[in-house]
Amino acid sequence: MGRKLYVGNLPYSVSEQSLQDTFSACGTVESANVITDRDTGQSKGFGFVEMSSDSEAQKAIQELNGSSIDGREIKVNEAKPKAPRDNRGGGGGYGGGRGNRW
Repeated sequence: MGRKLYVGNLPYSVSEQSLQDTFSACGTVESANVITDRDTGQSKGFGFVEMSSDSEAQKAIQELNGSSIDGREIKVNEAKPKAPRDNRGGGGGYGGGRGNRW
């Protein structure tokens, strides 16, 4: 069991502070992050919370999974490790060499 939790189906109105306040009822919150769109700054509807111990993380899952925040039923479970990205080299370019002569 890890200490980092995935929190899904968050209302767009939830802030990192309100997320931390919600989870602090289950123990000490090390960090709370709401994931936002890098262009608009709008919440993507999910986030991550890191608890200070495995037992507090387990308690948070048991007590908060399926609970409601601002009328939305949130999903809380253990965060999975980030999948490695496929680095196949540079992108972009003009596609060249396809027989299109000018």
